[in-house]
Amino acid sequence: MRAHDGVAAASGLHENAAEVLGHLADPTRLHLLRLLAAGEQDVTTLTAQVEASRSSVSQHLGRLRLAGLVQVRRDGRRMLYRVGSDHLHALVAEAYGFASHVVRSIPHHVTGD
Repeated sequence: MRAHDGVAAASGLHENAAEVLGHLADPTRLHLLRLLAAGEQDVTTLTAQVEASRSSVSQHLGRLRLAGLVQVRRDGRRMLYRVGSDHLHALVAEAYGFASHVVRSIPHHVTGD
């Protein structure tokens, strides 16, 4: 592999990470992912837990599904959504942990220098 190939691969990785974080930048989508981290839920259940209309929740879930961040399966007439990976589950948990420290003015954990 040439050095240029490594730079191109790193650039693609940066772009992909930025795209994922962009999807998490919306408060409603982030809230939905946090709720889905607890387990599968349908649109009706999710709508009751977020401050958004059913159509808005459906649109956000559609965007998350197209981005590969959530998975969906049919259960009779219902569509059940879930977080697409353990990595995403951990990322969402870390984002909320970080935000909690900021809101409560708790010092962040720092690992070695």
